[in-house]
Amino acid sequence: MKNEWQKKTIRELATVSRGASPRPIASSRWFDMQGDIGWVRIADVNRSNGRELTHTTQKLSRDGVIRSRYLEPGSLILSIAASVGIPAITTIPTCIHDGFVSLTNLKIDKKFLFYLLKENRNRLLEGGQSGSQTNVNSDIVRQLDLWVPSSEDEQKCIASVLWSVDNLIDLLMLKVEKKRAIQQGLMQELLTGKTRLSGFTREWISIPVAKLSHIKARIGWQGLTTSEYLESGTYRLVGGTDFLEDGSIDWAVVPFVSKWRYSQDLNIQLRSNDVLITKDGTIGKVAIVNELPHPTTLNSGVYVIRPKGNAYDPRFMFWMLKSSAFDTFINSLSAGSTINHLYQKDLVSLSFMVPKDLAEQKAIANVMDATQDEISILEKQLESTKAIKQGMMQELLSGRTCLLKEKQ
Repeated sequence: MKNEWQKKTIRELATVSRGASPRPIASSRWFDMQGDIGWVRIADVNRSNGRELTHTTQKLSRDGVIRSRYLEPGSLILSIAASVGIPAITTIPTCIHDGFVSLTNLKIDKKFLFYLLKENRNRLLEGGQSGSQTNVNSDIVRQLDLWVPSSEDEQKCIASVLWSVDNLIDLLMLKVEKKRAIQQGLMQELLTGKTRLSGFTREWISIPVAKLSHIKARIGWQGLTTSEYLESGTYRLVGGTDFLEDGSIDWAVVPFVSKWRYSQDLNIQLRSNDVLITKDGTIGKVAIVNELPHPTTLNSGVYVIRPKGNAYDPRFMFWMLKSSAFDTFINSLSAGSTINHLYQKDLVSLSFMVPKDLAEQKAIANVMDATQDEISILEKQLESTKAIKQGMMQELLSGRTCLLKEKQ
């Protein structure tokens, strides 16, 4: 630890005041959605961008404000119940209930303290009272000790750097959100024929998916148990839990199995562009085989679907199965009940309207693939930036790296 850093308790750095709740809390007397004072709940903090609280779902009446703890915009608050240890800086007039504390009269840079609280959340949780949910009291917050640079300029410099990285993270998250919205819009337009790609004019036709597909699965587990999984090897076994949200396969977690298990059934040995659908547990999850790093087979919870000849483009079929049309089909099977198995006979009634021209199917799939590539690139940038920020917090908030000295 740097000599110019000192260990101080929060009691030495701020005045800690617990919030207050009007009682009985269920009374409508305390609330007024036309009011100007927000009523902070943990859900509001969880929905915020992790830094600034800009909105609350409820507002207090004048009577409610009198019986709670009022805070001016720019106040630093910390949750001490339910989701314990989450700090936020308010940007609007608010009141906090007794599941929060405010930190005022600061003898430390506000944003720097905000990041210290985030970095030391686990230590705060360790001091909490366990039960159905962890809670801490104001004294536990006051007694939490933190390492603090004596230089306020260094505090501000560290907070400014971390705040800038958080701004970049927010920007990347917004870009991902916008790209996903664009992707959803394209699915609704291109996969329904509402919008046609340039150069394609042939009609769309209804195709029975099961009739035009080879649909195969492992027949039971055939005695296969998880004890047979290997940490390394040549042959792998894919299951539905290995599907990622974007429809790719998370090869980092796919287990290895013996050559004998792989060779049991030629029909379920995977090939490039195979479409996969879960049939057990969470049914209807979809993936496509973009790559095959090893010879791979399926466990018993997944169907592999392949077109008969050139009946359809497999990548176009993947996107159709990712669309709301397939969601509607799956929901129709349950008819309000919970089902945990998708039978092959269920797929007999599945049909899609598709372009008769295979080239149009491929063109649509290419557009959808391109949108997913853009999203994947942004998501990787986002995860990389989050990892960099975590490393920066560990360095900067411990004093191991001094920004002011590095700038000189």
